[in-house]
Amino acid sequence: MTLSRRMLCAGAGLLLAGTLGLAGCGSAEDAAPAAATTGPETPRQFILGAPGAGDAYFPTYGNGGYDVIAYTVKVRYDPAKDRLAGTTTVRAAATTDLSAFNLDLAGLTVRSVTVDGAPAKHRRKGDELTITPASGLIAGNGFAAEITYEGEPEPLRNEALGLGGFLHTDDGAIALGQPESASTWFPVNDHPSDKATYDFEITVPDGLTAVSNGVPGGKSTAGGWTTWKWSERNPMASYLSMVVIGEFRITRGEHRGRPVFHAVTTDLPEGAADRSIADTVEVSDYLESVFGPYPFGAYGGVVISDPRIRYALETQSRPVYAASFFSRGENTGVVAHELAHQWFGNSVSVARWQDIWLNEGLATYAEWLWAEHDGGRTAGQEFDARYTGSPGQVWRTPPGDPGAEKLFSESVYQRGAMTVHALRVAVGDKAFFEILKTWATQKRDANATTAEFVALTERVSGKQLDELFEAWLHGTRRPARPERL
Repeated sequence: MTLSRRMLCAGAGLLLAGTLGLAGCGSAEDAAPAAATTGPETPRQFILGAPGAGDAYFPTYGNGGYDVIAYTVKVRYDPAKDRLAGTTTVRAAATTDLSAFNLDLAGLTVRSVTVDGAPAKHRRKGDELTITPASGLIAGNGFAAEITYEGEPEPLRNEALGLGGFLHTDDGAIALGQPESASTWFPVNDHPSDKATYDFEITVPDGLTAVSNGVPGGKSTAGGWTTWKWSERNPMASYLSMVVIGEFRITRGEHRGRPVFHAVTTDLPEGAADRSIADTVEVSDYLESVFGPYPFGAYGGVVISDPRIRYALETQSRPVYAASFFSRGENTGVVAHELAHQWFGNSVSVARWQDIWLNEGLATYAEWLWAEHDGGRTAGQEFDARYTGSPGQVWRTPPGDPGAEKLFSESVYQRGAMTVHALRVAVGDKAFFEILKTWATQKRDANATTAEFVALTERVSGKQLDELFEAWLHGTRRPARPERL
């Protein structure tokens, strides 16, 4: 994600906006009577899956007891009435014996639920949807839950992080945000530790475009409605899913055998925004030379104009940019930031929100590398400017554990990037760039933690780096300038 300077200085985290073990067990009182046995004397105990993934920053985000494999999301949205109707199929595998399990779903009314084709009971408590299948789900077995729902979608309101999720616009809608947003338009295990593949079918009135993630699957029209299809075949964290509905200038193409799909709102005259996202493939090719192969099956970008959204977000394979980033002309810096996230944040995803610096620090450093490649200041000069010019709050907030309210603070971005540069100085360029490519390769399509990143840096460089990372990620004062170890 990229925040505007105004938002960073205001402290608006914004928005909503080793893998965490999904909490698979409920309390003893949640246990259901044995529904099956493993033998004549070993009854199974089926339990309620946990209503959270175990994240210290956001305990209610996500759910436990199962691992989602794939989502099929089919929605119809009528902007004139601000009404959404959908059917989502969640294909998953139980990780413990489940009597019931939870999905995250905000605001919308559930009409029916089936599990493996059989009617299932359901109940709501806030944004938690609890589903009780006709019989228990056995650990290791797959299952498919189909949820039909409808209503007037509403954004999520987080006191610390702001507004995000599904937003009605003058001519359509935007569903976007971090750290949560997906649950405002489909039922989901809404935590990055449970990545899955996605198929989207989005039906809107004729004349409107519905853009989402992944490879475009074409469109079909019937009875005044058009259905747009999209497929993301690489595992994706739920907050990286998006839909943008409205009137757009569409640019299609192909690059290195992958489709390219750009959309710029017609609210903007053709100009800097169009030219900036047209550079997507050039920037991606440069980043590929630094980080290794581009990790997804499509390229693209979407530019929107809505006063409620003043950020850019790295939505998988097709970032979304606020128009304000291009108000002063072309801006490939923000494009480089969001594209760098395709490697770090999207392909390699955090296992817990505390480690957000792994996303934002590496993406901000990629901006510096791109600026140097494009004839601007060197990464070293960018480091020096921030080392000497950053305000005290940057040094008082440790990017390795910023707290939920400062998840998108300037420390996470700028001090996070300075940490990356301090690592580069300490280990030298050869080891540093090997670390970046190895990290992207070994953790591709997976989740990761800071501890794993530190271990990799020490293994590749052959140096002991605990003191460096402790000072730069966890200290509350400005560290000494980095030196070659």
